Amino acid sequence: MNKMNISIKRDGLTLRGELLRAGEGKSPVAILFHGFMSSIRPSKDSILSCIADKLVANGISVVRFDFNGHGTSDGEFSDMNVYSEILDAAKIVDYVRKLDFVTDIYIVGHSQGALVGGMTAGYYRECISKLVLLAPAATMKDDAQAGHCFGTPYDMVNVPDYFPVQNIYNEKFNVGGLYFRVARTLPIYDTTSMFEGKTLIMHGSKDPVVGLVGAKRYTECMKNVTLEVVEGEGHGLCDFALESTAERVIEFLK
Repeated sequence: MNKMNISIKRDGLTLRGELLRAGEGKSPVAILFHGFMSSIRPSKDSILSCIADKLVANGISVVRFDFNGHGTSDGEFSDMNVYSEILDAAKIVDYVRKLDFVTDIYIVGHSQGALVGGMTAGYYRECISKLVLLAPAATMKDDAQAGHCFGTPYDMVNVPDYFPVQNIYNEKFNVGGLYFRVARTLPIYDTTSMFEGKTLIMHGSKDPVVGLVGAKRYTECMKNVTLEVVEGEGHGLCDFALESTAERVIEFLK
């Protein structure tokens, strides 16, 4: 595997990531989109890290980036929202489209990265060959309309300028008010359903973060979509089914 650090400019911000080449010749490229409060940092219990390693081992190159306000990329977390991540994703897709060794482009996203990846596939439907949505955070819109963030209520009429949250690494973040204003009006399914290529959705039956109903709605509006519910798994799809979930993704993309 050849690993190269890469950076992309987007509206004055620098987005930082990695290109993992599967070999010297031509190959498909899978773009990996991480979730809310996450990053591309290596982790033995990260579903995207596991998938990345297996993709390269199976002849599929990988491009992965930190979204704005996450990891090593520029920007403030409090300025991040789904539309700003779609702008990031568009630049990343454009970068991959210009690589001279690419045969096909796949998108693989987890959680909010799956929501963003799905909408990006809709916008770039002629460029993307296959789509994988892992625990897609499509109930974000329902939560925003109900005035909830990770189960904690907020005033949806007088939306707070900042809302404190914390990730699994005990890192603290402030979600900006625009994040919620955007979330409650997102055209999630209208946009994602413009993608008509093969789509695989995998979702844990015991996901405490994102309701399974969001994943099921994709099957009602998309063509060529398969939903696989991983019984007993949580949001990260890594409690006990990390390897099998990653293998299923590889099987689908190959």
